[in-house]
Amino acid sequence: MNALRTLAGIARLGLPGLLLCLAVLSGCSVNRQLARQADLIVARDQPAALTCAQANHCAIDSPYRRLAAEARAASTPGQPAHFVNVLENGEDSLLLRVHLIRAATKSIDIQTFIWVNDDAGRLILDELLAAARRGVRVRVLADQLFSLEDTEVLSRLALIHRNFEVRIYNPTFHKAVTQPLEFAASILCCFTHFNQRMHNKLFLVDGEFGIAGGRNYENRYFDWDHEFDYRDRDVLVTGEGAGREMQQSFEQFWIYKRAARLTRLNDVNQRLVAEADQALPLPDAERGVDPMRVSALRARAGNPAEIERRFAASAQRVGVVDYFSDRPDKQDGGSDQNQQLGEHIAGMIAGARTRIVLQTPYLVISKQARRIFRDLRARASPPEIIVSTNSLAATDAFYVYALSHKYKKRYLKLGFRIYEFKPFPADAAEMFTDYAALSGDGADSGYERYGKAPLTTNGVRVGMHAKSIVIDGQTTLIGSHNFDPRSDNYNTESGLIIHDAKIAELVSAAILRDAAPQNSWTIAKRPRTNFVHRLNNAIADFSSALPLFDFWPFRYATSYELDPGCEPLPQNDPGFYGCYTAVGDFPEVDLPLKTIYTRIVTAFGAGAVGIL
Repeated sequence: MNALRTLAGIARLGLPGLLLCLAVLSGCSVNRQLARQADLIVARDQPAALTCAQANHCAIDSPYRRLAAEARAASTPGQPAHFVNVLENGEDSLLLRVHLIRAATKSIDIQTFIWVNDDAGRLILDELLAAARRGVRVRVLADQLFSLEDTEVLSRLALIHRNFEVRIYNPTFHKAVTQPLEFAASILCCFTHFNQRMHNKLFLVDGEFGIAGGRNYENRYFDWDHEFDYRDRDVLVTGEGAGREMQQSFEQFWIYKRAARLTRLNDVNQRLVAEADQALPLPDAERGVDPMRVSALRARAGNPAEIERRFAASAQRVGVVDYFSDRPDKQDGGSDQNQQLGEHIAGMIAGARTRIVLQTPYLVISKQARRIFRDLRARASPPEIIVSTNSLAATDAFYVYALSHKYKKRYLKLGFRIYEFKPFPADAAEMFTDYAALSGDGADSGYERYGKAPLTTNGVRVGMHAKSIVIDGQTTLIGSHNFDPRSDNYNTESGLIIHDAKIAELVSAAILRDAAPQNSWTIAKRPRTNFVHRLNNAIADFSSALPLFDFWPFRYATSYELDPGCEPLPQNDPGFYGCYTAVGDFPEVDLPLKTIYTRIVTAFGAGAVGIL
């Protein structure tokens, strides 16, 4: 009766309000009858037959087995040994995943924020299914917001094999797919819960071969997209020490209350019941790029000699490798270690002595981090701080960049040397697989959907997605943490911390190359030559301090391009302005300045930092 009175009251607000409340009330619990029916269908129809009778489940030979044995033999309780491959190239990372899936003898556990049913996502999915049919236990835990957004796909996966299980993390209203009305309702009724996402990325085979970093499962993370590819980084670690930590973290998330079985999702169990006894196949991939490329990668993944030559032979032997992950109850306030990774990163930065090399796609620094950087800046000999991040032309998050742009003066005053990645870097052919062979209009396609700005140049755009820190040339963090308030406070995050100078040198060199003049614009303050410039800075300071709207269009800093014939210089060098030319706040972006500022200023302000 109370519910009816509530609905009657909201009905006075009109049909939209009534529909919104109906969506909320109808989706607040699992349909237990459908869930029981779906469980019975799965138990009855899920095949258990295996394609292999061997003890190792017909795993292919892999040179990484040799490395794992060497790591075990060299490890002692006080000094573990590992082998590490830093994966800068997207297709390399995909190739190694497929190879290791085929080499699995016992288990494969995957945790991800995004899984798209395109060429790359479907390739991994098919390989996982083949492994499950061999006898390997396969578990996939994917955040609900952007993963496998198709109840047809998920209902078929629920039935596909006894050794294969998918769980969806933090589903909205107990559904796999959030409809627009439900999305709006979730923001109104339960935004805090909806806004908390599992951003972890983990790929673990047999508890001994683990990949962690920034890559999700979609073409653009593996250099396979025709419009927009990511410059990303992850790392393969071979060894039992880090493997145990990865396994323990995965198990915590797998059994946590937010990890929903497919039969507990109302839209999936409804479809399972409706399609019972039909034996329907898994639908095709939604988006494709090049079937020949998929076939070629499959062939290479099964060639141990190529894996040895390209990866295992160059794996670096290191000592301590730590896997850090937020606990799943970070979002529920139920643990003393709620921000384990974020707090560890803060400690690493606070302990820096000589140099911090940081790479993040979104330069929006939390209050805690600002305090740490202020303390570093106040030292008699502060460490050098080099930051590689996205330009507006390269970013996939237009609105987050707006906040970064708003606070550029703050970051420069903290001593940051900022370099913003270009959408068409000169070294792209070496950074990305077959970049020169890719084609596509690239200019305006999809920019509204993905939060990217339209450009003045056509072609395959690239953007920064790597999240890494190198401290004092000794310690390296590679993970999913964006070093921003969202990663600190809302998402759960994970990453590998490697204590090895050689790995630090490799990663630092890669970041510095991304920041080089041919690949990034240099951010520096505008020269203050007269009263007008000083007045502009004063007004800009006042405007950026406003809690909501930053109305002043003329900023303290702008983008610079290195002049031909000049050598790169730091922004504080006396000769900087003699060798660099200002190219505007938003180079290569095809939007009038007024339009950019109208969209940035009227929509977002400081209050959105934590959410974005």
